Amino acid sequence: MAGRSVNGREDIARVKPHERRQRILDRVLELDSVTVDELADEFGLTKMSLRRDLNALAENGQVVRVRGGATRPRAPVPARRYSDAQQRNAQAKARIARVAAQLLEPAATAFFYSGSTVARVAEALTEDQHGQLTVVTNSVPVINTVITWNDAHLVAVGGLYLPAYMAFVGPQAIEPLRTLSADVAVVGCDGLSIAEGLTTPHQLVAEIGTILIERARRTIVVADSSKIGRRGFTPIAPVTAIDVLVTDQQADAEELSALRHAGIDVHIA
Repeated sequence: MAGRSVNGREDIARVKPHERRQRILDRVLELDSVTVDELADEFGLTKMSLRRDLNALAENGQVVRVRGGATRPRAPVPARRYSDAQQRNAQAKARIARVAAQLLEPAATAFFYSGSTVARVAEALTEDQHGQLTVVTNSVPVINTVITWNDAHLVAVGGLYLPAYMAFVGPQAIEPLRTLSADVAVVGCDGLSIAEGLTTPHQLVAEIGTILIERARRTIVVADSSKIGRRGFTPIAPVTAIDVLVTDQQADAEELSALRHAGIDVHIA
């Protein structure tokens, strides 16, 4: 595990190269762009070492090298609604994603639902997981992430495209999902409460979540604190369908207690 140096900077110089590069990649994806100087100050690494790491990540398609640093790979510009959701509580979502990515092991197949937090989980997966995990998804951001992996195992589900959600929905998406199964489903939501369960604003989006949960042996919900205790428009699934919840420290304690009492394994990122 990385530690902290005496001056407060995170010291990752002593970890294995693939672990060090994963931490650097996490920072690029979280901030969208970084400079070598910023990474050197934060991690206590030499600039020469960081340039080698960034070059290796760029060769794998995980970052784009620019003068003096790197940026996240460019993807189609998201719709305003998705972009707003992506930026909201971004730091909490990044922490949630890292915890959820670890909880996926030892899954061999995983459903990835739509939503910005779920997309962050795909970004947080390690190189070792890339070669071991088959991803099934209707989410364009998840597809864009997985196709950059060296040894990608991806089943992309098509259908009616909803720009606001950057996801495919409708009968054309649901029918193939009925024939598939997975070890785990990674699911986001607009609201999660003990009374209403998982909810989302759009009925067609909800239908996809329902089938993913039904066809998965285990369900991991990723939801920042703004979603906990909230009641959305359309139900996805009751709380009894959830195995694991990953949220952040600002989540309502009383609601979390009720969710734990309902049998959900709650993780705080």
